[in-house]
Amino acid sequence: MTGVSFDVDEETRLILDSLDEFIEREVAPLEADLAEAVRNPRLGRRPNGQPTQEVLDAVQQVRRKSGDAGFYGMVMPEEAGGEGVSTRTWYAAKRHVASKGRGLAEHVLKGPEGPNPLLLHAEGKQVERYLEPVVRGEKSTAFAQTEPDVGSDSPAMRTRAEKNGDEWVLNGRKQWITNAAFCDFALVLARTTPLEDVDRRLEGITCFIVEQDEFELGSVNNAIGLEGWQAEILLDDVVVPESRVLGPVDGAFRDAMALLTMGRLELGAEAVGYSQYLLEQSKAYAQDREAFGQPIGTFQQVSTMYAKGRAKTYMADAGGLRCAWNMDQENDVVEDVSIFHWFATNAFWQIADDAVQIHGANGLSEDNPFVDHLHLARVLRIVEGTDEIQLNTIAKQNGLL
Repeated sequence: MTGVSFDVDEETRLILDSLDEFIEREVAPLEADLAEAVRNPRLGRRPNGQPTQEVLDAVQQVRRKSGDAGFYGMVMPEEAGGEGVSTRTWYAAKRHVASKGRGLAEHVLKGPEGPNPLLLHAEGKQVERYLEPVVRGEKSTAFAQTEPDVGSDSPAMRTRAEKNGDEWVLNGRKQWITNAAFCDFALVLARTTPLEDVDRRLEGITCFIVEQDEFELGSVNNAIGLEGWQAEILLDDVVVPESRVLGPVDGAFRDAMALLTMGRLELGAEAVGYSQYLLEQSKAYAQDREAFGQPIGTFQQVSTMYAKGRAKTYMADAGGLRCAWNMDQENDVVEDVSIFHWFATNAFWQIADDAVQIHGANGLSEDNPFVDHLHLARVLRIVEGTDEIQLNTIAKQNGLL
C-alpha cells in the first residue's frame, strides 16, 4: 500500500485534458447559444424559478454527450456501466470542472440527479430500465429523503410504505428534492417498520423506485444558488410493485449514508474548484483595477483577502486528496468527509464573499458571476449535512458526544 500522493497520475491527467477538450467542443457552443441565460441565471428561469425549457434541453444534451464520452458516471464500477476510475481521479475531475466557474459545464459530471450507491442494488430489469440509462446520462433520478419536518434527523421520517400483497402503498411528503420536477424516476426512502419496532434507528427504512408520473409535485423550492432545481414530492396512496423495491427491505439507510459520504466529497471538491476560480478572477481584477493611482491589489486589505483565500483553498485541497485516498483504501472516512466538507464549504463561502468585496459594485452586478457563486457557497453549507451536523460527527468520532 502506497502513501498519499499529491501527484496527478497519467490516467488522471489524460482525463482532465480530455474534459477540457470536451467542454470546449461540446459545452461552450451551447453556452454561446444560450448567451445571457447562462451568464445571468435569472434570465434562464421561468416566473416560478424553474429553468426554461431551452436551459433544460441544453443540460440534457450535456449529460448525454458526456455519458457518450464516458465522463458523466465514470466513477461508477465498470459492471454498472461506468469506467471504475479511482476516487482520487473523480475528486480531481470534480474539482477541475468546478475551477471553470458556474455554467453548463457543471452538468458534465454526475450530481445528485445521477447514478449513486443505492442504484448499485439494481437487479434484473431494474438494471436495464434504471441503472444503465442513468449512468449514460440518458435518464435522471432524484434522491428523496428530506421531509418538511425531518432534515438532519432522517430516521425520524414520516413517509410510510405498507405492504399490500405483492405491492407497497406509499404515503408522505418530501421536500427540497433536487431534480424532482425533471427526473424520470425518484429514489424514495420510506419507513417500512415503525421506529418503535426496530433495534436501531437506522433500521426499518426501504428504498423504492417511483416513476415520475406516479407522484405529484408540490411547490417549487427556490433555494438560492439552486433556484428552480428543487421541489416537493407528494405521495398519496402511491402503489409500487415489489419489483421496484431497490435493495433489501428495511436496509436502505446505510446505503443512503454511503451516498451522502460520496456527496460530501463531491461537494467539497466543487467548493475547492469554485474557490480556485474566484481567486483567479479576484487576482486578475486586483492587478488591473486602479484606485488612488495604483492597482488595488497593492493595498494590504485586498492582498490579505486574496492570501487568506489562497491558504484556505490550499488546505482544503490537501484534505480532499487525503479523504479521496482513504476512500480508495476502503478506510473509515466518516470523520474525514465531515472535516473536509465543513472546511472546504466554509472556505468557499468566505472566498466568495471576499470576491464580491474585491470587485466592489461590479461584484454585486448580475452581469458578473460573483453573487451567483456566493449564493451557491451558502447552499453548500446546508446540503449533504449542515455545518452543525459535520461538527457533531467530528466530535462523536472522537468520543465527545
